[in-house]
Amino acid sequence: MPSQSLAGFIVLTIKGFCIGAANVIPGVSGGTLALILGIYQELINAIGSFNLRVLKLAAELKAREALGVISWPFILPVSLGILLATVSLARVLSALLETYPIMIWSFFFGLILSSVLIVSKEVGRWGVIPFSAAALGTVGAFLLFGLTPATTPDALWFLFVCGMLAICAMILPGISGAYILVLLGKYQYALEAINKGDLLVLFILASGALVGLLSFVRVIGWLLKKYHDVTMAVLIGLMLGSLRTIWPWKETLQSVSGGYGTEVSIFQVNTLPSSFNGEVIGALLCLLLGIFLILGIEMAARNKA
Repeated sequence: MPSQSLAGFIVLTIKGFCIGAANVIPGVSGGTLALILGIYQELINAIGSFNLRVLKLAAELKAREALGVISWPFILPVSLGILLATVSLARVLSALLETYPIMIWSFFFGLILSSVLIVSKEVGRWGVIPFSAAALGTVGAFLLFGLTPATTPDALWFLFVCGMLAICAMILPGISGAYILVLLGKYQYALEAINKGDLLVLFILASGALVGLLSFVRVIGWLLKKYHDVTMAVLIGLMLGSLRTIWPWKETLQSVSGGYGTEVSIFQVNTLPSSFNGEVIGALLCLLLGIFLILGIEMAARNKA
């Protein structure tokens, strides 16, 4: 691997693993973890390196030239980490969320809350415009997570659009792609397609996701290049607004079958604990663990630099 050590490969794989772990948790965005881990902009640029020239070279069986265009020394280990997390952690995290939901959500609440402080340092100069952009991002995400699921058509063109929007949301910090499918009324439909092996529906969703990913990352990349501080402020706002959906205490108002006898909550409202008990103390400890974990990572990275 050119200009990359084994240690660098392992570090990127671990970061990819963290991003993949976030993606399998409903309500948590992989983009958030990428931002926390300091590879968000590099991830956007790497995905954006896939272009028509790469497709043309691949079609001409010019593998070496194609690899020279894309950022494969970055994409390979990150993708490997995401794949490993998806395969190994999906059942584990689902079981933990089912058994200890308040503890797990408290941990992620602390994780994202402290991350906002760390990521805010990426904004070169806070002024009226960045503060306003962050406020708009916060309000927008907060209102988004308060919407109720819609009834929508099952037409193939709409499924394609759903795939595009879901993948775009997945790479935005604070917004879960799965939640976008919920709002579009296609979360249960997608689950049923997976459980039944409906290849046509899955192909349409995947095609929309691929088109959305390759096009949207170019928009994000351009915004980060031209309007870095404002764009980062909006992303920070999205992270803040997403705390609404990560709040530990919830009441489920609507759920759907997730297959194999499981139920998946798709519409919930936040509540407060009924009393100060051992569960609340445990939740506070998990919240502090999430906060100190991010602060520790930040301190270690600063000392290494």
